[in-house]
Amino acid sequence: MAEPMNDAGREPIRVLVVDDQELFRRGLTMLLGVEPGVEVVGEAGDGIEGTALAERTAPDVVLLDIRMPKRSGIEACLAIKEAVPTAKIVMLTVSDEEADLYEAVKSGAAGYLLKDSSIEEVAQAVRVVADGQSLISPSMAVKLIDEFKQMSRPERDHASGLRLTDRELEVLRLVAKGMNNREIAKELFISDNTVKNHVRNILEKLQLHSRMEAVMYAVKEKLLDLP
Repeated sequence: MAEPMNDAGREPIRVLVVDDQELFRRGLTMLLGVEPGVEVVGEAGDGIEGTALAERTAPDVVLLDIRMPKRSGIEACLAIKEAVPTAKIVMLTVSDEEADLYEAVKSGAAGYLLKDSSIEEVAQAVRVVADGQSLISPSMAVKLIDEFKQMSRPERDHASGLRLTDRELEVLRLVAKGMNNREIAKELFISDNTVKNHVRNILEKLQLHSRMEAVMYAVKEKLLDLP
């Protein structure tokens, strides 16, 4: 099991679970409840209830199903991000459709996991996104890259990409490889704070909202060296 990101003495990561399958939701809530450094602050069975509960509890991380009654996970993601901008959203779903992944990222999700993930993988995703990073199931990441390689325009305007410095492009390539800030800092012999500043500058220059969205943009615009 991955080591918890929050050290002793730090506040636990507050998690809200939203899923219409009661047995799955209750089981996930119970298992996450015994994870070190994680506190489940509530659970909901649909997108509307989940949004209202998020407003009341202000969780750090929300685990959202995509297919739900009353309000879909995508709609709930948008509503929760508007109501609680600091909340990080992880989609936890059976859907391996590229369109759902793309819509989730556009809606502000920081993570996308399939429901066949282990509890260790879900707990790690909670810690990763709470730390300001992104996470996609490996099988979905491959599909995403393949789709964007096919969608890439043969003739493209590099203006946005050229606004990035060589160092920022370096950082973006390492983000695309799934490296976290600490690993990037070690690779480039710079501090963690410098990496965070580069990532923030990349998002501002490209007018994007998350690391995951930045990687999708970079693949689409062929700013990364892919096989």
